[in-house]
Amino acid sequence: MTLMIERPTMSTISSTDPHSFEAMLGDLDRLNVPDGYRAEIIRGNIVVSPWSKGYYLDVMELVCDQLRPHLPEGHRISNGPFLYVFPGSERAYGPAIHAAHRNVGKTTSNRLDGEALSFVAELTSSATRDDDLTDKVETYGKAGVPVYLILDMQEEKATVLWAPTAEGYTARLTKPFGEKIEIPAPFDCTLDTTGFQALEAPEA
Repeated sequence: MTLMIERPTMSTISSTDPHSFEAMLGDLDRLNVPDGYRAEIIRGNIVVSPWSKGYYLDVMELVCDQLRPHLPEGHRISNGPFLYVFPGSERAYGPAIHAAHRNVGKTTSNRLDGEALSFVAELTSSATRDDDLTDKVETYGKAGVPVYLILDMQEEKATVLWAPTAEGYTARLTKPFGEKIEIPAPFDCTLDTTGFQALEAPEA
């Protein structure tokens, strides 16, 4: 098993069977993640990446505020850091934004059912962009998550994927930030991406 991180840390992981997904989840629970970082399981590795930049919070709140009135009955949307597990793909992600039925949180476990998600969004960073655009597309699609929204913060564009199958998503739409993009069923609404661009640095 490999621990991937952008800078060294004192965290250690060990397992009698490094190829066992359950063993990796146990390692994840015991992992001493440095402040400002999050840990996920991607392609057989525990990947530790930095938390988002400050202005990402505004973007996440804009998404949640716009989608909340269109949630399926009994569902809620949040940008809180929770771990969703996909045993069939041996993945465990902490998505930036996630929506699911309220019952998914009625557990004392810190591992939530990834197949219960009705919507997920990732805001890319230089550390996570490749996985957000590839590995997570395949995993969320195979798990049957109805809608996956990728907010590419480097290219400043939004991509919505829907119609999941066993092979992944079969439909997608991309728009540059600043335009409106349709969010399909079970939401059937329009997301305005105005204000998603990076903030201009203040002049000295």
